[in-house]
Amino acid sequence: MIRIFKIALRNLMRYKRRTLLTSLLITLGLLMVILFSGLAGSFKEVMIGQITDSNLAQMQIHKKGYVSSIDTSPLNLTINQKGYKKIEKVLKENPDVEAYSPRIKLSAMLSNYTETTNVRLNAIEPKKETNVCPNISERMKFSGSEIPDILLKPGEIIIPEKLAAGLKIKIGGSVVLVANNKDGSVNGLNFKVAGIIESILGPQGKEGYMHIKDAQSLLRMEEPEVIEIALRIKEFDKLDDVYTDVKSTLANFKNEKGKAAFEIHTWEELSPFSNIAKMIDIMTISMKIIMIAIVLISILNVMMMSVYERVREIGTMSAIGTAPG
Repeated sequence: MIRIFKIALRNLMRYKRRTLLTSLLITLGLLMVILFSGLAGSFKEVMIGQITDSNLAQMQIHKKGYVSSIDTSPLNLTINQKGYKKIEKVLKENPDVEAYSPRIKLSAMLSNYTETTNVRLNAIEPKKETNVCPNISERMKFSGSEIPDILLKPGEIIIPEKLAAGLKIKIGGSVVLVANNKDGSVNGLNFKVAGIIESILGPQGKEGYMHIKDAQSLLRMEEPEVIEIALRIKEFDKLDDVYTDVKSTLANFKNEKGKAAFEIHTWEELSPFSNIAKMIDIMTISMKIIMIAIVLISILNVMMMSVYERVREIGTMSAIGTAPG
């Protein structure tokens, strides 16, 4: 074995320029693979972080059937207080769940007393929401330069920046929200504009925010109800494991028909940007295969050249009676 290594080393040193070029090609190929993988991975992490930490959350729990009709913002698929308590107990007992936040999704008409437009709103509990989506405040603009300790107070609303620009609404102004509850009756309330939120790509990226208590009053809920519960876990790498664990536990809760009462989805199932993340993974694997193929072809080329250069030497040795091996 040592003899083989010595012969290989002598062969490499015989053509130093060729050896140097091949070594540089291998090194460059490895560097390109590492660099591209790092850049693609960083872009993927930033994109996922912007989606999950700014508005969507890592997982969401709804009443069964809500996600299939999410575009219409149905108000008849709410989680009542009894159901919320059951889910809350499950989440508190799971050591991998870091935080959770109840939400109410609704569509309403917003008026500045001269013009009216429709708006989609996300009603939240501010403290819990910032624990689930820690970067949400980075998208918000307030009257002062500093972010307040409590993003929203009852009676306040945060509206999308494009809507504010279109209706010429400024921070501190007053607006009216008019919404239909699940029974079809109409109700309206006055709100103070506490801030303006920047729009981002993706689902829920153009929604305004209001306090969950105000939403319950606006929708005339007789008892506190929620539309969804957003989750954040301690380690993002365990997303699939936590999802499976929580899903299996929620499957034990049945409705009147004996079917599952709740459903849980990860951000990948809720956001169309999950396809981009998958494309990034495919591109990374493809790039690795291409670069490795280039390196292997280069090495094969050198080996073929070395063999053909020694055809005469091998022939001469055979002619003088040298035995093979």
